[in-house]
Amino acid sequence: MITADRMAAVDENAAALGVPRKQLMESSGNAVAREVRAAADPGARVAVVAGRGNNGGDAFVAARFLDDYDVSVHLLGRPGDIGTDIARENWAALQQGEYETVTVADSRAFELPDCDVVVDAMLGTGVTGALREPAATAAERINAVDATVVAVDVPSGVNADTGEAAGVAVDADRVVTFHDEKPGLADVDAAVTVADIGIPAAAERVVGPGDLRAVRDDVGGRAFVVGGGPFTGAPALAGQAALRAGADLSFVAAPETVAGEIQGYAEDLIVQPYGGERLTPDQVPDLVETAEHYDDTVIIGPGLGDADETLDAARQFLRSFEGRAVVDADALAVVPDVETDATLVCTPNRRELAKLGGPQPDDLRDATDAIEALADDLGHVVLAKGATDVVTDGERTRLVRTGNPGMAVGGTGDLLAGAVAGLFGGADAFDAACVGSYVNGRAGDLLYDDRGEGLLASDMLDELPAAIWGDDDV
Repeated sequence: MITADRMAAVDENAAALGVPRKQLMESSGNAVAREVRAAADPGARVAVVAGRGNNGGDAFVAARFLDDYDVSVHLLGRPGDIGTDIARENWAALQQGEYETVTVADSRAFELPDCDVVVDAMLGTGVTGALREPAATAAERINAVDATVVAVDVPSGVNADTGEAAGVAVDADRVVTFHDEKPGLADVDAAVTVADIGIPAAAERVVGPGDLRAVRDDVGGRAFVVGGGPFTGAPALAGQAALRAGADLSFVAAPETVAGEIQGYAEDLIVQPYGGERLTPDQVPDLVETAEHYDDTVIIGPGLGDADETLDAARQFLRSFEGRAVVDADALAVVPDVETDATLVCTPNRRELAKLGGPQPDDLRDATDAIEALADDLGHVVLAKGATDVVTDGERTRLVRTGNPGMAVGGTGDLLAGAVAGLFGGADAFDAACVGSYVNGRAGDLLYDDRGEGLLASDMLDELPAAIWGDDDV
């Protein structure tokens, strides 16, 4: 099954893979026509009741495949208010082809003709809540006729995810839904047909612009980097990347010996020094208290080093922390030993993946099942970094194909950790990992034509906002 939001993302991903929505609409309309043919013989009278969105556009297409039926198309609203270019094009095709079309500007005047089949194409899966006029009156009129009712994707007025109706809803006899069944259709008393409309499997498997659009407007919150000691650039890059990905504030907790150096990388970071030269267990209680008090998304690992007492501190932090955390670099080594109530995204490279107990193939795509099993065993989301990234929570697995060879340079993994953290405040762990990986690679791709193998991680900071919000053609 697939939810309405996920279906919208998959549609957009399909377009990015070269299968545009106009092509999908043609396939959807053909599927609706097949369902009408299954419901009535040629020559039957068919009334299509269409809304102004793509659901109506599917039905406009269907009318062209029903030339051996007596078809009339009733548009609820004015043609100038049709909401998408492709639906408008298909309405225009009906006009040019001299099909019988009726514009319903006033719901009080709407009457269905005597018919054998009604096609309900008023509202699709993305619309929730009670039907408004003229759809509410149209639904009542549809329910009153003695005809077979074929609903397009979901009966109008029914929530595609829950099956609930907030008011009047179309009582369909048949539903033709696209690509995969919607959860709410299990509660609909109708025959449901799932039509394959040619969406590539990769539109669900490979992270794309639809996934990005679903999460990018809900970013915010605070990032809290626990890093630095032996290395200073890594925590600075991670903290800045979190800001570029939408975090409101970015804090870096670091040893006092390097705090000034980290601060010198960017005035936008808020550096909080603690005593000593490296992270030790003594600092952990205060760090956990700070992170949980402010509901921070933690990034633990960048630049920490692998001293025994530092790894002990990382273990203690994860055992005590109950919030959201991205675990990167040296801190990854402690994850298999730790029982935690925290929600973790682990971001290993191929070497670190093997140390976690995972595979070490030349191409991570050849080991998706093993990486999924590792995530299931750990109980955390794993974002395995390679030429193609693999993201899995142990049940769902996605591939990320953005990125380029120039990103083999040091520091891009720190940017990835920060990007995931910046998105994590408004998305769940799996979605934040998927989209964080996608936009990190996309930021590198925006630079690669000019920089090639000379690309630097610090160059990518300026491109992260463009990778996320730069334009609508994501």
